[in-house]
Amino acid sequence: MNARTGILGAGLLLIERDLRLAFRRPSQVFNPLVFFLVVTTLFPLSLSPLPSQLRDIAPGVLWVAALLSSLLALEALLKSDAEDGTLEQMVLSGQPVVVLVAAKTAAHWLVGGLPLVIISPVAAMSLGVTPAAMWVTAEGLLMGTLTLSFLGSVGAALTIGVRRSSVLLSLLVLPLAMPMLIFGARATDLAIAGEAASGPLYLLGALLVFTATLAPFAAAAAVRIGIE
Repeated sequence: MNARTGILGAGLLLIERDLRLAFRRPSQVFNPLVFFLVVTTLFPLSLSPLPSQLRDIAPGVLWVAALLSSLLALEALLKSDAEDGTLEQMVLSGQPVVVLVAAKTAAHWLVGGLPLVIISPVAAMSLGVTPAAMWVTAEGLLMGTLTLSFLGSVGAALTIGVRRSSVLLSLLVLPLAMPMLIFGARATDLAIAGEAASGPLYLLGALLVFTATLAPFAAAAAVRIGIE
């Protein structure tokens, strides 16, 4: 019981630490949000203002913008801690590396993923999405951004020893994120058409469970290799 409490406490302390560090660097929090809003609001200005045409492109625009916005902060997930030696001290602390990686992934999602989910109805409104479809989009992005954070933790762990690894990290994560993009855009498309979107949402949930189960172990193994 005490061991479990210690492991849980270490994870919560690490989440609190990463959140404090993130909010000391406001650009890490606001850059993905600004990018997401700029992309989604520029499309209506560059295309026809007809709501029907905007609704046709809304699923792809929303999900591609969310995916690219989430990628902006992935490099910082482990890189800074690896460079200043903090990550090595975490590995040597005696706490399970899997728990530490999962905690850092959770902190990354709270900083980069959750704000995107919260503002997604505003972005969807600019594209003429119906209110019912807005909530389906937000629900899909909730699962999609979590999945991307877990996938990103594996990519970040594999590239901790590479300088200027942002391009390599994107090349590693983007192909793995394609199923999430397809199912998420399909769910939004069905919701806009007034049809049931439960099928794609279930598939997004399955992807989330799959990555949440396996990604922390893969990332922990990659961190050990990178530190050694």
